Amino acid sequence: MALQPFPEDWQRAACVVAHPDDLEYGAASAVARWTDQGKEVAYVMVTSGEAGIEGMEPAKVGPLREEEERASAAQVGVRTVRFLGLPDGLLEPGLNLRRAIAGAFRELKPDVVVTMNFALTWGDSGSVNHADHRAVGEATLDACRDAANSWVWPELGPRWAGVKEAYVAADENPTHFVDVGTTIDRGVASLKEHRQYIEGLGTDFDPDRFLREMAQFGGIAAGCEAAVLFRRYRV
Repeated sequence: MALQPFPEDWQRAACVVAHPDDLEYGAASAVARWTDQGKEVAYVMVTSGEAGIEGMEPAKVGPLREEEERASAAQVGVRTVRFLGLPDGLLEPGLNLRRAIAGAFRELKPDVVVTMNFALTWGDSGSVNHADHRAVGEATLDACRDAANSWVWPELGPRWAGVKEAYVAADENPTHFVDVGTTIDRGVASLKEHRQYIEGLGTDFDPDRFLREMAQFGGIAAGCEAAVLFRRYRV
């Protein structure tokens, strides 16, 4: 089945991921396109990524990564970045996680939700996906329904039933694409804002090359120069 263009007949989106920098490995280039269209996009970070830099204390890393994420979001036109404050590296699928995300949806009132790959592995590589990613992706889909149910956590405020579709980035079975030919530069700039985190990885990682190659592969599948791919779930 051919990939379909990502629908753009909406106004507000919430992008929910486990860590600062998760959205910058591709999805941020799509976000830049949406904000250029005047859409409101909010970022929801379930953790502050405080356990993400080996050799640096979490108490120092958390505020650092929050600062990098805000600067990163600004590169693609995102002004709202929420940090839910759950523990990095220790997320578990379940009610506490669903509750936190559902509460964010009731406040932000998105039309569309974006999250990231929550499969056990990253495609054919066999590399095991981070447990936090798996927990957040699944909980995000469930939280779309939770937020719409008046009798589930009524203390979180009035229900929000506006989310009809959720899209998962980096899924190995994509259904939709976003043409990012005019916004890939800002996607690269967004990832580069995570300077200290990237340095902390201790690898020879090139954000520019990585994102452009990924977008080029996506473009081949989508029939354009550069694309970010998503899988749609109806909720």
